[in-house]
Amino acid sequence: MWKIKRAGEDEQVDTPLAKGTPSNDSADPAVALHPQISARQETLLRLRMAIHQGLLDRINLSLLDKMPEEQIKAEIAQIIPELLVTFDQPLNRDERANLVDEVMDELLGLGPLEPLIKDQSITDILVNGCETVFVERSGLLERVPTRFQDEKHLMRIIQKIVSGVGRRIDESSPYVDARLKDGSRVNAIVAPLALDGSLLSIRKFAKVPISMQKLVDLGSVPEAMAEVLSAIVRSRRNVLISGGTGSGKTTMLNALSSFIDERERIVTIEDSAELQLQQMHVARLETRPPNIEGRGEVSQRDLVKNALRMRPDRIIVGEVRAGEAFDMLQAMNTGHDGSMTTVHANNPRDSLSRVEQMIGMSGIDMPQRSARAQIASAINVVIQVSRLSDGRRKVTSLSEITGMEGDTITMQEIFRFKKTGIDDNQQVIGHFEATGIRPKFLLDAEAYGIKMPAELFRPELKIG
Repeated sequence: MWKIKRAGEDEQVDTPLAKGTPSNDSADPAVALHPQISARQETLLRLRMAIHQGLLDRINLSLLDKMPEEQIKAEIAQIIPELLVTFDQPLNRDERANLVDEVMDELLGLGPLEPLIKDQSITDILVNGCETVFVERSGLLERVPTRFQDEKHLMRIIQKIVSGVGRRIDESSPYVDARLKDGSRVNAIVAPLALDGSLLSIRKFAKVPISMQKLVDLGSVPEAMAEVLSAIVRSRRNVLISGGTGSGKTTMLNALSSFIDERERIVTIEDSAELQLQQMHVARLETRPPNIEGRGEVSQRDLVKNALRMRPDRIIVGEVRAGEAFDMLQAMNTGHDGSMTTVHANNPRDSLSRVEQMIGMSGIDMPQRSARAQIASAINVVIQVSRLSDGRRKVTSLSEITGMEGDTITMQEIFRFKKTGIDDNQQVIGHFEATGIRPKFLLDAEAYGIKMPAELFRPELKIG
């Protein structure tokens, strides 16, 4: 039994909902009723927090990690009726069952966020202060009634998240990147930078990685293009995935990685570990921010350099943002064929300009022509992914880098998504098409025993 500390007969739980304390708004002016929830919901929210505090006073938290969840839930269900005696709040059966679940989430999980995290239809959770929460479903944002008791409650949940990955957030370090246990990406920013309450953004990832076939079924990639993408990865072409925020770059990177041979050694490098590679031989590396003294930082560039000493067959960088782009290009040019990374850019040409700018951030004084020559020789394929106005994500361009002409990197588009309009339901109308250009990497694919029919590249054939 883990109920180590039992409240005596003379002990009272000091909360605004203790028996004999009025439960109207005036009893706790700091917690005003939310305009979009009922008074009953507000009362239950306060009761949940009061029960949670009462549990903290009566259990041994050090034993929680050693017990199965079902046993913990059973123990909590026994204690809650005892605590409810001290509150003048009668509950029906459904409310009592919900209260047990909510207290469990508060004690072991992320409190009010836990149901949203478990909801597989939600891809993003956006918290704008303690009273406002938005989620993204099917690419579109909607507000939900989820809320926190107050700013202190929200800060406690944020601290719980960041401390789980050995990071911190406070006034001296008011923003942080972290991740949940399931790999979901988290960003938090608090006062004094956040003016109207702490901000928390959670980018969720499917527990089962989205495969290329799933992307085909969703209409994000036509089947013909998926076949070409498979050949690109299997023939060890270096790939740059370009797209805006939330366009699906990491999802595409995960899907492409499924085509990598199981016999290859893969090293992944990320700011916040979120890639979900399915191969057995994967070495995962993650950056480390500086400590409270400003020391101990390990950047992506440091890890890319170290990865070269780890005998990788392929190096996968979650996203290049600065000087590590130069080291990544060097790796691609020195025998680590088939490496992949992502970059924020609006189109394939812009993605190359972004990489060129990042080379300048490396501190190496390199002439523009030399930098572009490095890019042209290192990167073979650029995949552009976009989120359309209706929330759907698609591969909008597949381009091949063919070399240099003067000071210009030459590219040729192989496939593209052509938008033709918007229907009455505000859904984007369009189709995928081939440009009619046969890519040069077909010769490399044939060297690996991969043959693709010429019909895939016929310009008059709509492929999706």
